[in-house]
Amino acid sequence: MSDDVEDVWAEALNEQKNSSKIELGDDAQTADFEEFDKNATPTAEEKSRLDTILDIPVTITMEVGRAQISIRNLLQLNQGSVVELERVAGEPLDVLVNGTLIAHGEVVVVNDKFGIRLTDVISQIERIKKLK
Repeated sequence: MSDDVEDVWAEALNEQKNSSKIELGDDAQTADFEEFDKNATPTAEEKSRLDTILDIPVTITMEVGRAQISIRNLLQLNQGSVVELERVAGEPLDVLVNGTLIAHGEVVVVNDKFGIRLTDVISQIERIKKLK
């Protein structure tokens, strides 16, 4: 990847970081964490645990929309056909990891490549509520 492309992506990520807000709902709870020492080096056991997690493959999907059509209409599709989606233009995309909705985002284009800027990350509480 060229330095120009990396600079553009870094700028876009910094813009996102600087503009993102974390909003907690009324039922949000704070969690107590141990103080993290940025200068501490992880032990061999900690590295081993982290390596185990980092190697787990996940499938990330960006979903623009969905449509339900009959097999008859599916077989009639050809180049240039338009399939109407249930989403309205400008509506955020769904970001799914292993089929679970984790965020919403918007399409961005940087140097002729598509990307997704996350606009709303689904909290664990909301994900658990959807399971019920």
